[in-house]
Amino acid sequence: MMKIVALAALAGSATAFAPAQQARTSTDLAATAAQKDFFGITSMDFSKEVGVQPPLGFFDPLGLLDDGDQSTFDDLREKEIKHGRVAMLAVVGYLTTAAGIRFPGAGDIPDGLASWQALLDTKDGMNVLMQMGAFFVVAEIVNRDAHWLDNKAEFVGDYRNGALDFGWDKLSDAAKFKKRSIELNNGRAAMMGIWGLVTHEIMGESILPGGYLPGH
Repeated sequence: MMKIVALAALAGSATAFAPAQQARTSTDLAATAAQKDFFGITSMDFSKEVGVQPPLGFFDPLGLLDDGDQSTFDDLREKEIKHGRVAMLAVVGYLTTAAGIRFPGAGDIPDGLASWQALLDTKDGMNVLMQMGAFFVVAEIVNRDAHWLDNKAEFVGDYRNGALDFGWDKLSDAAKFKKRSIELNNGRAAMMGIWGLVTHEIMGESILPGGYLPGH
């Protein structure tokens, strides 16, 4: 009971002198390691992590990290990076096919969501879908940290596993931070972008140049 009263007093003193939207962060920063241990405070400050940028800053409207630790953050960050990378490929593929570019032999396959049904309707199309499925499986296996190797990932989402570099290790810490931030921002934009493209296609409203509407 005394712990609850003391914790409430600590939280109240912090929120009394800080804006409401900064109350949780201020409490975390004000509490010492001893206080966190005594009161059982488990939340952490993630405001300095890669991807925390203006104008939103640390953006967690659902409170997924209210009581989260570093492992929770890393798990969510890995999911964000993965979905962002897939979305970037999706946007490029969507716009490339909308521009009329096709692989040899696929000239009759429509663009947009209509391509799925077109592939299902033919034997060759089914073979393409099976190849895509095989690629997804291999990509899922390869694009992860290989714990069985004598190698440690530099950060969440680092799947080089000691085999790929492309000059990354020669970059400064500031350059690495900037490039990781760029990837996160591009991934976030791509997730919104592919959702917007598909949604407008379903609605029958074009947002592409010339009023072109894929799949129609």
